[in-house]
Amino acid sequence: MSLPQRHRLRGKRPFDRLYRQGRRLHGEVMVLRLLQAQTELLPPSDRNRSPSPWRCAVVVSGKVSKRSVRRNRLRRLLHAHLLRQAPKGTSPLWLLLSLKPEAAATAEPRLLEECTYLLRKAGLLHEPGSPP
Repeated sequence: MSLPQRHRLRGKRPFDRLYRQGRRLHGEVMVLRLLQAQTELLPPSDRNRSPSPWRCAVVVSGKVSKRSVRRNRLRRLLHAHLLRQAPKGTSPLWLLLSLKPEAAATAEPRLLEECTYLLRKAGLLHEPGSPP
């Protein structure tokens, strides 16, 4: 499952800004970058879309797997997980999940667990059993 249009982060300028100024949270097999949304950096076609509390992109490079089928499967897996988790924030955020090469040899449940851990560490998810 892919992300709906309103949650997709697209364009060169948002990615450049995330890589340069985004807050980084490192896990064993992925890195989460986050930044307050800056709509003026989005492509003109995306500025007019319905506002979303978060936009996200998942980067799976050729270093993770040479096979595009495997990279796309990992990307779809994380997209579906993000939709289920629905990061919560008070102001619009941009998120960028980058997989490290070790991700290819990691079991899918472990990848999802680490994604949840990073979102929780960023303060975008509440701890289980704690009030929202």
